Amino acid sequence: MAAQTSIEWTQCTWNPVTGCSKISAGCAHCYAERMARRLCAMGQPRYRNGFQVTVHPETLEEPYGWRKPRLVFVNSMSDLFHEEVPFSFIRRIFEVMNRCPHHTFQILTKRSHRLVELAPLLEWTPNVWIGVTIEKSDYLYRLDHLRRVNASVRFLSLEPLLGPMDTLTLEGVDWVIVGGESGPQARPMKEEWVLQIHETCLKERVPFFFKQWGGFNKKKAGRHLRGRTWDEKPFVVLQGNDLNGLPV
Repeated sequence: MAAQTSIEWTQCTWNPVTGCSKISAGCAHCYAERMARRLCAMGQPRYRNGFQVTVHPETLEEPYGWRKPRLVFVNSMSDLFHEEVPFSFIRRIFEVMNRCPHHTFQILTKRSHRLVELAPLLEWTPNVWIGVTIEKSDYLYRLDHLRRVNASVRFLSLEPLLGPMDTLTLEGVDWVIVGGESGPQARPMKEEWVLQIHETCLKERVPFFFKQWGGFNKKKAGRHLRGRTWDEKPFVVLQGNDLNGLPV
């Protein structure tokens, strides 16, 4: 079944793949890795391999049993476009998403090279959103790759934000999520970096979601910016359902 989550911009998670490997600066203090090792130590069978990339075919049919429309973060504990995930399995995941148009599936990857390579071979129904993580301006090439994917909603996760995004432009982007790093050894995020991105979103009329300031105590640091929370999201109507009306 879908796992409820505290991730603010979605409702639940679905993990047909678990495990990953570090690819860039944002991976240094990976929350998924910490959680996977903890679950492995607890004897959870799906994490018997710790944080090694592992596919779980037994989970593929889970979305068919969810009757109410929901926002689903796909592979919060992995990266769907990791090089060790067979394309045949990626295609099976897409087939499930394509057949569940009442749900909205949110995919997030750092492996934009493989994304853009495989995207033309997959069916991007309107309920399948694709995003890339960009934690520093060094990785803005991921945005160039994202723009080449023919998805109804393309989004950015600028989390953990580790530096300014001076040259960020949002053509072809439908949503921006910003957040600081949380947990042990969390690296600081400067307010001016966030404000600069927010101004860009306002200028280019792109929905802006501020997830958190982060730090060791995420809850204490809060998620207010300019005196309020920012929970904007794309306005999309799927199968007669106003997505903005769903409880998030």
